[in-house]
Amino acid sequence: MPQPIKEAASICKTIMRNGHDAYVINAALQRRIHELTKDYEVEICADIDFAGFKALFPEALPGSGEITARLEQGKIICLVHPVDIADASHPEACIAKITANMVKKLDKMENFSTHLSCSYLPRSKDMYDGFEQLASGQIKFQGIADETLKHDYLRAVRALRFSANYHLPIEENTWLSIVRASRRILDYVSVSDIMDEWRKVEAENMWRFAELLFDSMILHGLLPEQAALSRVYQVFSEEAGPESIWSHTLKVMRHYPEELPYDWYGTLACFFHDCGKLYASEQDDGQTTFYQHHRVGAKLTRKILKRLRLNTEEVDLVVHLVRHHMHFHFMLTDKGIRRFKALDEYPRLIEMARADLKAKNAKYTEFNHNMKMLERADIREELLEPLLNGKQIMDITGIKPGPAVGLIRDNLLQAQIAGDVNTVEEAKHFVLAYKEKEQL
Repeated sequence: MPQPIKEAASICKTIMRNGHDAYVINAALQRRIHELTKDYEVEICADIDFAGFKALFPEALPGSGEITARLEQGKIICLVHPVDIADASHPEACIAKITANMVKKLDKMENFSTHLSCSYLPRSKDMYDGFEQLASGQIKFQGIADETLKHDYLRAVRALRFSANYHLPIEENTWLSIVRASRRILDYVSVSDIMDEWRKVEAENMWRFAELLFDSMILHGLLPEQAALSRVYQVFSEEAGPESIWSHTLKVMRHYPEELPYDWYGTLACFFHDCGKLYASEQDDGQTTFYQHHRVGAKLTRKILKRLRLNTEEVDLVVHLVRHHMHFHFMLTDKGIRRFKALDEYPRLIEMARADLKAKNAKYTEFNHNMKMLERADIREELLEPLLNGKQIMDITGIKPGPAVGLIRDNLLQAQIAGDVNTVEEAKHFVLAYKEKEQL
């Protein structure tokens, strides 16, 4: 083994003994370069910054460009590059095999084995690495789309995020490369990395991100329960006819942030709000029912969110919203509205119901009734009914059944709310005084 390679291997071992990763970049190619040029320059990759490297090798000097550090030991010059091994890259492309410096040397050589090199160059991390400029008006991978994606399959999920957040189309070849690699994306990209990208999608654009996940077939492997909703249908309106639950879900996600902008968790709850319909659907006499889909959906949501590695508080929040999202769809009584208002996150539940109605283009009869009832929920329950009923008022005042009884009853209730009447005895005095005053 040539001395430069031996020295580089020794440096790598020192780095690794101190808890970092390091390796000689394409030792076979560098050996060949050394044999032909007698060059004493050798290159390594290491996941250590310059400060850490200098602590191990005090004589090290800072590098330039993509080179982290430069170390001279006798005739040997060691160039240190940053390790850029994407966790989501294809196994064949996860290790750097050539550098820009090697390319320059190879350009000057006539005889070398091309199979010893590859197109991957070590470089510092950049969120937009592998993408053409967004100013082009589309999301596009650099170079050959399939090869660019192969070096980091997380770029596929990032492309979907860019498209959703920046409202830009995905270039056709880029899109095809994502669809072709949908299975490998899930093989090599961790769930945590996918969720890290998902969290960067704005609530207002999450419906589009979900749609792209579905269209690219990534959702089918990541969340098959959600993708299956595209094959479950429901008649939301007789005019429109059957619509898939998946299509309805996207509409709800789109409408929800109109009233509660930037609410990422509320929009995520809309994404899962009807997932239980896959398991709760039943056919009876030509009619499809989804009884208790909110309860089933809450259990399914908990299982899915744990699989997606959300923390306990996040899981509990989204599951709670899915579990109770049907409450506001029914015309609630005084007691019903009080029980609803006692629920955590009830403003989000209201907006989930509103978004659902918008998506269905349904009537707001029950919704408007409940909104009015919410105003009464701030009044103490004992003040919602007068201390004396109609029969008692007639017995005390001697008034016959008629509008006068209702008038006295309403004024008695107003007096109770105002705090002027607090006991039954005070109520009796009030109705008698009111009868005399109004000459009823």
